[in-house]
Order: sequence, then C-alpha cells, then structure tokens
Amino acid sequence: MAWQGLTAEFLQVPAVTRAYTAACVLTTAAQLELLSPFQLYFNPHLVFRKFQVWRLVTNFLFFGPLGFSFFFNMLFVFRYCRMLEEGSFRGRTADFVFMFLFGGVLMTLLGLLGSLFFLGQALTVMLVYVWSRRNPRVRVNFFGLLTFQAPFLPWALMGFSLLLGNSILVDLLGIAVGHIYYFLEDVFPNQPGGKRLLLTPSFLKLLLDAPQEDPDYLPLPEEQPGPLQQ
Repeated sequence: MAWQGLTAEFLQVPAVTRAYTAACVLTTAAQLELLSPFQLYFNPHLVFRKFQVWRLVTNFLFFGPLGFSFFFNMLFVFRYCRMLEEGSFRGRTADFVFMFLFGGVLMTLLGLLGSLFFLGQALTVMLVYVWSRRNPRVRVNFFGLLTFQAPFLPWALMGFSLLLGNSILVDLLGIAVGHIYYFLEDVFPNQPGGKRLLLTPSFLKLLLDAPQEDPDYLPLPEEQPGPLQQ
C-alpha cells in the first residue's frame, strides 16, 4: 500500500520534473549492474567521430554512485525543477523544455573549454539559479544551518561543494548559464528597446502545450449553455 501511495504521489508531479528525475534515478540504478560511467560521460571524440550521440544526454543524467552526493543532488533537482514547473512555467511546458535545451546546449559548448565530463550538477544549479532570481523575496533555510534570501542559494551550493572538496567549476558553469537565461528571458525584454530573444519553437508548443482557445471565438447556439432553442 505504501508503494502504491508513493507511486500515486509521484504521478501527480508535473511531467518534465517526473521524467527528468526518473531518468536520473534509472541511469544511476543501471550503472550498478548494466552500465559504466565510461559509457555515459561526455567525450567529443566519441560523440562526433564514433557517433555515440547518447553521451550528449547521459552526461546530464549521471550524478555518481549511490551515496550522499547523489541523494543531495536528487533532492535539489526534484524540489526546484518542480517549483519552477508548477510556478513560473505553469501551463508552459514547451517553454520549460526549451529552457532545458538552451541550458544543455550552452553548457555542452562551455564544458568543452573546461574539459567537464558530467554536467548534471551544472544543470541543477541552473534550475536553482533561475528559481532564486524569480523568487527573490523567499527566505531559504539551508539544512537548518543558515537562513537567507533565495538569490544567495546558488552561491551557498557552490560553497557546500567547496567544503566537500569538489571542484566548483561545474557550479560556476551552472550559475553562468542560469544568469544568461535569466537575463535573456526576464531582464533584457523589459529594457528600453529590448525584446525576447529566446523564442520557443512552434513545434514544441504544438507537441507539449494544450491548444489555447481563441478569445474571439463565438460558440454555436447548440454549444452554448442553457436549454437548446428549437
């Protein structure tokens, strides 16, 4: 019964959050028996010369072996991805997916310069950054240790990575890409002479968003509420 309740609760999670979280968990689980991290990491030579194109995706899904770091990252992926999808991207699934695509492509290009092999943590930090900038007045409690305004959260995550002895290059990449997206989507269009530069492709909207009703549409008499007039 508990498993059924957990499944029902998970199915209520928005589609993009549910799909990405499940893909991350399944990739890590498969790594225990079926896969090796060497089959998942980003390698330009293997992608473009050996046509192992799946590496463009799997490097965003692998967060290391089961352990504290994995569960820590999954907590932030699930929480902030869901809050974005249920908040500022509510009813805009295509725009949310496009944000993932924009961030993934830009991180891949910039990751080439830093020889980064796994970019899932950078994508997590990007999600946190965008959420924090769109909710600047929210106060965040960081594991019961610190309380601060939301915009400081990405930097707290970077400091936590530093305390764990990890490289902060991945966190800085996520912050940089998150800021670029936030500037192009939320800041520049509202400047004098500014406009939206990140336009979600129409095919994504047709595929993922529910069709909008025409405000000028007048229903036929038989479609209008009330008794049908003969």
